[in-house]
Amino acid sequence: MKTIGLKQKVKGYIDLIRPFTLLAPIIVSTCIMIASFFYNKSGYELNSIWLTIIIPASFSLAILNSASNALNQITDIKSDKISKPYRPITRGDVTTFEAKIISIILYIIAFSLSILINYIFMVFVLLIILFTVTYSITPRMKDILFFNQLWVGIPRGLLGILASWSVFGSPIETLPLIIGIIATSFLIGGSITKDIIDIEADKKNGTKTLVNIYGVRKAALMALPFMVFPFTFIPILIDIGVLQSYLWWLTLLAIPSLLISYLMIKNDKKTKVLENTSSWTLMYVTYFIFASSFSILTILGSVAG
Repeated sequence: MKTIGLKQKVKGYIDLIRPFTLLAPIIVSTCIMIASFFYNKSGYELNSIWLTIIIPASFSLAILNSASNALNQITDIKSDKISKPYRPITRGDVTTFEAKIISIILYIIAFSLSILINYIFMVFVLLIILFTVTYSITPRMKDILFFNQLWVGIPRGLLGILASWSVFGSPIETLPLIIGIIATSFLIGGSITKDIIDIEADKKNGTKTLVNIYGVRKAALMALPFMVFPFTFIPILIDIGVLQSYLWWLTLLAIPSLLISYLMIKNDKKTKVLENTSSWTLMYVTYFIFASSFSILTILGSVAG
């Protein structure tokens, strides 16, 4: 039996939750919460709610993402042995049993934190949990073509944004709903970037994705409208009075969205630092910029108004 040292075991636990991917829920949720705070002119003092509301809420979503990462690696062992043998379970640093315990504990912590925020936020967290669990566990939406993209886009886009907005405002307001739909569409298209390095592994294990069914080039072209059109429609939504004029700048995010598809088509390679491709990295960075830009523009617009 392989002997694992404490340092190696701890590193295995850290790798299991994939820390880089936790930046998305932390950054995006915090930005959306602050935007909601100013837009809804909350009666709280911003300095007084960081420790009691914003940090617990954003950590709830981040920990939920780490729980999902652990669960996904448990159910992806066969695929990871082919395409990602460096992951902690496949390299033998973390056992499947340990990963299950960690995933369950993280799900419990995420839900427990959501209870501290408000009822609506807690409901959204439960919905996100449902999506992440059914993504990995039978009937395993990850294996079903088109559904696998929806099961990434909806919880990380619409539900995550509405959950964050609900901390200080109503999630059924026009603004968060439209921003959530834009984010969902972008992630539905952009989520195929994570499947490029798994093409052969997914084929062998029965997981159907756009890239292993249609090829990377055609998949990139199919995903392109989902990433670009939502941003190009923003001026139209402003013109008809659905969005505020100061959000026009978000239209510029159509440019990196085009670049994501270009990178996919032009022999996308895995980056040296991260475990996925350059298009996947740019997809994450674009989403960060989207959330932070929306927050800054909403804050400035609310203050000016």
